[in-house]
Amino acid sequence: MKNILMSALMLFALSSFSQAAGKQPVMNITDINGHTYHITGTEQGFKIKGLEGKIIFLEFFGHRCPPCLASIPHLIDMQKKYKDKLAVISIEVQGLTNGQLQQFAKEKGMNYIVVANEKAGKFTDYIAQRAQWRGSIPFMVALDKKGNVQFVQAGMLPESSLEELVRQLDALK
Repeated sequence: MKNILMSALMLFALSSFSQAAGKQPVMNITDINGHTYHITGTEQGFKIKGLEGKIIFLEFFGHRCPPCLASIPHLIDMQKKYKDKLAVISIEVQGLTNGQLQQFAKEKGMNYIVVANEKAGKFTDYIAQRAQWRGSIPFMVALDKKGNVQFVQAGMLPESSLEELVRQLDALK
């Protein structure tokens, strides 16, 4: 009986993944400023309306996570330096409400797109399923200018590594 149940669960997981990859799901996230971004899943990643042609750093972080807090100044610097070619999106997953996150982002000087998990809709689950993310933070997914996932990292990256990642993704044709 246990083997049958495990087989059924595996089959369900595989079919869910292929559906997610095949149907091109459409999702929305709304940032702390009330701007809604429309996201379409693709076979190789996802596309965000309004951010086409940009490198995207998508980071899941927590307001009580020391490495996450340490990465905020790096992401601020990267967004300033590469504002024409990079979009940083951070989704807070430790439970701050949208209002609380607005205050947090203001205090930290976050100059990039910040989203409370409550405003991320199905997108967080979509990334968890597609990237096999189990909740460790910080967790980054980097997309090239075509919206294809090129890099996935659990754990903080130093600013020099972020710089190199931008250079590599910018060089992709």
